[in-house]
Amino acid sequence: MKVAVIGAGIVGVTSAYELARAGHDVTVYERRSGVAADASFGTGGLVAVAGLELRESPRWSLTPDSARWLWARRRSERRSDEAIAALVELARASQARLGELRQQLQLDYERSTGVLHLFSNDAALEARAQAWAHLGIAARRLEPGQCLSVEPGLNGLREPAGGLLVTGDEVGNCRQVAHLLRDAAEDLGVDFRFATTVHAITPGARPSLRSEQLALTTGFATSRLAAANGAAEARRVMLQRAHAAARYLDPVAEEAFDAIVVCAGTESRRLLQPLGVHLPLQAVHGCALTVPLRSPERGPRSAVVDPERGVTLSRLGTRLRVSGGHELGSESSQPRRKTVELLYRVLDDWFPGAAHLARPQLWSGARPTMADGLPRIGAAPRLPGLWFNLGHGDHGWSLACGSAQQLTRQLSGAEPIRAFDPLKEAS
Repeated sequence: MKVAVIGAGIVGVTSAYELARAGHDVTVYERRSGVAADASFGTGGLVAVAGLELRESPRWSLTPDSARWLWARRRSERRSDEAIAALVELARASQARLGELRQQLQLDYERSTGVLHLFSNDAALEARAQAWAHLGIAARRLEPGQCLSVEPGLNGLREPAGGLLVTGDEVGNCRQVAHLLRDAAEDLGVDFRFATTVHAITPGARPSLRSEQLALTTGFATSRLAAANGAAEARRVMLQRAHAAARYLDPVAEEAFDAIVVCAGTESRRLLQPLGVHLPLQAVHGCALTVPLRSPERGPRSAVVDPERGVTLSRLGTRLRVSGGHELGSESSQPRRKTVELLYRVLDDWFPGAAHLARPQLWSGARPTMADGLPRIGAAPRLPGLWFNLGHGDHGWSLACGSAQQLTRQLSGAEPIRAFDPLKEAS
């Protein structure tokens, strides 16, 4: 099948790779000049099963859209056990698939294993331990001293009530993996069209889209995989990328496909509303602070989560990423001062003096979040030829590989990974 994928975040890139691997002819449309340029750029790094059942309460500035979203969110506060179990199953499948890709493609990226969740009181720790046990998530309960043995860099003067260590969860550099999978996808013939905006979609037996390439892009260096496979393969990929750049001479185009997959993050609403699809999708803004460590033994070995303040501290090579914040309704790309102050405060509480703070990299991005917290994966209701893989919220990196498998199996006519289909919730 000839398939278009709209969006080259981690969900779009994994979808393109899996579809191409299944034998489909794939074209990816991305409005930015490269992969993982929006919400996938500054993720907290967790590839995790634990914590999917949690739903952070965002700060909000009220607009008609955000008011409707909040109302829909309140109506779905009590997600069914089936829905939560489905997310956990999808996350497990995603972890397993990422491990397979890491071995098969020899993906070399910043990663570590084990995630430590710290609690300030026994009641919160016990409640979380019971919830995870109910979901079949293995977590080792730690006393305060044991937390320090797992993460020796923790502030010895600030003792938590205890912790839960999830050894099956891990940390990985999402952006690095997106770039590596782009190379792997191109090696399978995927055509990436960067700096290209999709203006409209027309569903049907042969769905089509209208696009416009906005500017020449800079992503035309040969891929790592192509170079490794010899001069002929490197030349093939370079010609493919040069052909993509040449489209700027004729920037507006309309093309038909057998299927169109929308993975466009927060842009999905703009594309779907003219088609009468009004998904309860909102941009929930978060931010990440990335700072270099003073020395290798400083900071976390892997990841530490402060669930009560909604902040994650992750080790990415020689750097430390502190991420958090949930802001609904703001159009600004600038993080709120209070959110940034919170990140610095949590960093100082758990790892004081661990990082160089003179030149921090501060990132803010919008995460496409459904009111019920469930992604939409599968064929769009009543719109032939249109497919969804969107709305993953905070968990896009955790769910990306499993979601791509789920989508590919459905689009190819195979049995899905899981029986539960959140699309029945869509309106």
